[in-house]
Amino acid sequence: MDYVLIWAAIMAFAVFAYVVLDGFDLGIGLLFPFISDQDEKSNAMNSIAPFWDGNETWLVLGGGGLYATFPLAFAVIMPALYAPLIVMLLALIFRGVAFEFRWRARSDAARNRWDLGFTLGSFFATFSQGVALGALVQGISVVDRGYSGGWWEWLTPFSITTGVAVVIGYGLLGACWLIYKTENGLQAFCRQAAVLLTWALGVMIAVVSIWMLFKQDPYMRRWFDYPNYWYLSPVPLLVLLLGVYLLWALKKGRELSPFLSVIGLFALSYFGLCISFYPNIVPPSITIWQAAAPESSLKFLLVGSAVLIPMILAYTAYSYWVFRGKVNSEDQYH
Repeated sequence: MDYVLIWAAIMAFAVFAYVVLDGFDLGIGLLFPFISDQDEKSNAMNSIAPFWDGNETWLVLGGGGLYATFPLAFAVIMPALYAPLIVMLLALIFRGVAFEFRWRARSDAARNRWDLGFTLGSFFATFSQGVALGALVQGISVVDRGYSGGWWEWLTPFSITTGVAVVIGYGLLGACWLIYKTENGLQAFCRQAAVLLTWALGVMIAVVSIWMLFKQDPYMRRWFDYPNYWYLSPVPLLVLLLGVYLLWALKKGRELSPFLSVIGLFALSYFGLCISFYPNIVPPSITIWQAAAPESSLKFLLVGSAVLIPMILAYTAYSYWVFRGKVNSEDQYH
């Protein structure tokens, strides 16, 4: 049994769970300035009130799990991405404060300030995640098992582009979540926004995917060497088909299908990214086996995760089941 592969799969799942679950509530923060009615803003926040802090459990699991199971990767990635990761964490903290204090604002002016804080926190957290992803994709300089690059190596046109792409993707997730959870004017606005964001995301997926191929030679070989392109060609084709289906579902007035379709787009894009990375965890030079902790540690940690992860999945599923259905202006978070 290859415990390194098992833990690589667990870490990949934790990151994807965070991206999807925290992605839609960050997306609502990105859409917030474009929602004019105060009741509709309250409904938008009310739709994520039972979930937003629990969604960030996966971020803790991913960061802590990386430190415990792939310590070399953690030791290289952290100094390489200190700046965007610190901005992300500070933005998440400020966003959480704004979320809580908005409900306790005693005036419209105070509420508007907290709304702005909620939006700015959501934007900087999202953009920082995209920039960090782009910096990892383009490769991290490593010498003697340590980061050898400079403070600003993460900041490139490619990483800024991936930051914009993640902002658009999270905005689409948030819009489709509100289509599912709200009604009337807010739902109609989100449906219009989702159509525009779907086209924008399609363009960004194409741009980032093509640009990425030229960042590292292994990426190009992985996708275009024979017979790889026969096996991997269904991935971009499925992305295209799912994008067309998403536009159709939005046009037909579907409510749950658009949200599930966006999750599918994220899953396919993430799968394509994993294909490009494998077997590296820190491109272009550190593999998952080189970065892994000793096998005895991986075995010990796997025992705990076998209990902890099902518990997290169970209470997450239960909370979404309890708070299923539409939100309204009468039942507000306090």
